[in-house]
Amino acid sequence: MMGNNLPSHSEVIQLYKSRNIGRLRLYDPNHGALNALRGSNIEVILGLPNVDVKHISSGMEHARWWVQKNVKDFWPDVKIKYIAVGNEISPVTGTSSLTSFQVPALVNIYKAIGEAGLGNDIKVSTSVDMTLIGNSYPPSQGSFRNDISLPYALFTAPNVVVQDGSRQYRNLFDAMLDSVYAAMERTGGGSVGIVVSESGWPSAGAFGATQDNAETYLRNLIQHAKEGSPRKPGPIETYIFAMFDENNKNPELEKHFGLFSPNKQPKYNLNFGVSERVWDISAETNSTASSLISEM
Repeated sequence: MMGNNLPSHSEVIQLYKSRNIGRLRLYDPNHGALNALRGSNIEVILGLPNVDVKHISSGMEHARWWVQKNVKDFWPDVKIKYIAVGNEISPVTGTSSLTSFQVPALVNIYKAIGEAGLGNDIKVSTSVDMTLIGNSYPPSQGSFRNDISLPYALFTAPNVVVQDGSRQYRNLFDAMLDSVYAAMERTGGGSVGIVVSESGWPSAGAFGATQDNAETYLRNLIQHAKEGSPRKPGPIETYIFAMFDENNKNPELEKHFGLFSPNKQPKYNLNFGVSERVWDISAETNSTASSLISEM
């Protein structure tokens, strides 16, 4: 939504439906978007923005109000599947001042969802980015900063790039995902499910950001998300970032992550057929961007 030339909310939802896209992520509870979603049967990750985290952490009355205004007022017409409390809050980034408030805010929203009778319908979690993984090379040690080749990132490496014990890695996506699984297991959270709620590739604006590379990545991501990773085979719920190119974003490469141009024309020749229900799209508003459990 961070553009001055984008379609209306209702046009966007019609585009989703026409392309058989069954899920989306909203980075904040934009009521125009939520109203457009009524009756669409599209499942939603609903974000609670960072600017609200401290307020929500301060008391249950604030959490109850937020849930009433942004969840109950739209349920069940809007199929909210997850609530992401905070976005990329981290002790090592510019959001460090919020870290002490995040868990209390998450707990308060979780309780408020339960009180609303929706505890069996809506999961409550948060969105973390990969900067929280201090070491992920190899993945079982749950860090890759150097020596990442383009084929490894694009799922096109012809051979094994990383041998991690008995597990073999040919792509960066698997290595990043398994590093999160390993880190979660080390903290006693091995049974917690992971959703990749943001993964994409820019078509311009930086080294390697080309139309061809973006199409290669997205096509391979769609196929690979059905297979899972060496540590946990099986489909992994994955959301593609983002629906549209957004001309009000910075730096330059952030303007070019869209699957569609603002005129609703697809940028890539990708299959959005019924068999491709893995296509879940992120729709960013003026909040910071990222993912429910893991940004890739």
